[in-house]
Amino acid sequence: MNEAVRIRMRGAAVVAGGGLLVGALAACGGGAGKKAHDPAAAVKASYLKTVAAKSATAEMATTGSDGRTVHETGTKAWYPSAQDVVLKDRGEGKPDTRSIMMGDTVYSRLDKPLKGKTWMQMNLSKDGKPGVRLNQDPAEFLAMLLGQEKLTYVGAEKTDGVEAQRYRAGLTGADLLRADESTKVMEEKDRQYLREAVKHITALELDLWIGADGYPVRVDSSSTDDKGTTKTTGKFSGFGKPAPVQPPPADQVVAFDDVMKGVDADLEQVDKDLDQADKDLEEADRKLREAGFPGLRS
Repeated sequence: MNEAVRIRMRGAAVVAGGGLLVGALAACGGGAGKKAHDPAAAVKASYLKTVAAKSATAEMATTGSDGRTVHETGTKAWYPSAQDVVLKDRGEGKPDTRSIMMGDTVYSRLDKPLKGKTWMQMNLSKDGKPGVRLNQDPAEFLAMLLGQEKLTYVGAEKTDGVEAQRYRAGLTGADLLRADESTKVMEEKDRQYLREAVKHITALELDLWIGADGYPVRVDSSSTDDKGTTKTTGKFSGFGKPAPVQPPPADQVVAFDDVMKGVDADLEQVDKDLDQADKDLEEADRKLREAGFPGLRS
């Protein structure tokens, strides 16, 4: 073999070897990229980080089956659940109001003071048992996606100017109730609570955006039950920064049961007044007839 042929063959081998090396590196890089965007791993990591943050600033828009949309802005907290939000667009010309929730206790700012009090307190527990409901906080949305095989990676995109990775899931009620090893990263009491809270849901469509810092920045959900479909958009920021949720001053709070007792007492008095007015009319009618005049009820 002459020298020219030998040089050409050596060059070809180098090129081929280089191509194999580039291909191997590309394969490794592709595998690493796929792993970085593995839906289950991304959601689990985001859930654990979000749980540790305990609270965030939230902007929520919820449209119920009646077509009315309620907007919330303020603080959402979880484990234990709490919130301090301003509610807008409540319909029927109602003004904006503020709602504070701490566990099963809800404080609603009254449109008008009642007996000098500006807040009404309501307990959501029943018969001594804790109330069960969805809190619609970031940790809860993530928890509903833990271990879901139908969760898919959509791609990288911006939402409200924030770089994020988008994930999507379309789930049935059975999917939501199915537990596997992934959901065991939750505290058992929280896991059981969520299971009870989603029992009424027959279908859930959910899109999730996770930012570069690992926190969820946006959630779009559509939840269906026997009452219809509820659509929610939640935008989250400032994880771990909001001040802890606090109840309103005790001297400004009136209990819901006391309000209802007052309403019942007022209604009872109205009934008595109406009964007395009816008796007075009957007496006046009788006297007019005795005097030879047409009765009031002729």
